[in-house]
Amino acid sequence: MPYNFAIPVPLLALIAALVTYAINAAGAAMIFLSHKLSQKAVVFLNASAAGVMIAASFFSLLLPALDRDPGALPVTLGFLFGGLFLLASDALLGKTRLGREQKRSALFYSAVTLHNIPEGLAIGVAFAAASGQSSLLLSACFFALGIGIQNFPEGVCVAFTLHRDGLSRGKSFFYSQLSGSVEVVAALLGSLLFIGVDALLPVVLSFSAGAMIFVTCSELLPEAFSSHKGVASFGFLAGFALMTFLDLAL
Repeated sequence: MPYNFAIPVPLLALIAALVTYAINAAGAAMIFLSHKLSQKAVVFLNASAAGVMIAASFFSLLLPALDRDPGALPVTLGFLFGGLFLLASDALLGKTRLGREQKRSALFYSAVTLHNIPEGLAIGVAFAAASGQSSLLLSACFFALGIGIQNFPEGVCVAFTLHRDGLSRGKSFFYSQLSGSVEVVAALLGSLLFIGVDALLPVVLSFSAGAMIFVTCSELLPEAFSSHKGVASFGFLAGFALMTFLDLAL
């Protein structure tokens, strides 16, 4: 059924992306409510962040890429290149004077930011595809809301991880919400460049998944399981279960 809204599609996509960004920022703001974290709390947050990222890589990135039916090769190559990109970034960071915690934060932050770009593009594409169709527009709104709700625990994880590695609460919040703000720009581009972006989206999604899996396996999981393995195991399961529920329920 056609709708009669006078709001242009790019503006609708922009409004939706601003909502997802605001939810991300709300998650990041939780850093201001925390007190000094115990070692067990740090381990739990590391492990839950790993669980969130692995679940998001599969449910929010790889499955949507495969649902667009681009064939196995583009998705596989995109995934591999995403991992190789972070591997190369890790090697370059190793040649700098950054400490271990700073390097880990840089890799983690890069992976999360990369993952937000295709989510923003997908929002823009969803609204562009819904142009003139009220039923599809409603689906696009629910799709954006689902991404926004997933952004809350991601904002929490990024802010707390950056704070753990030495940034102040204010800087941790600032950089965490900044990683979510890329969704706004990406959504606007996705709505304006609908045809070209839609064709490339499976590769971009799988590329981001590869990057997130790399940083999770190379940095977050080894750090989490270096001590308090029981707490780390529970944290990982909790993070993975939370993102699985959000992805499948919304």
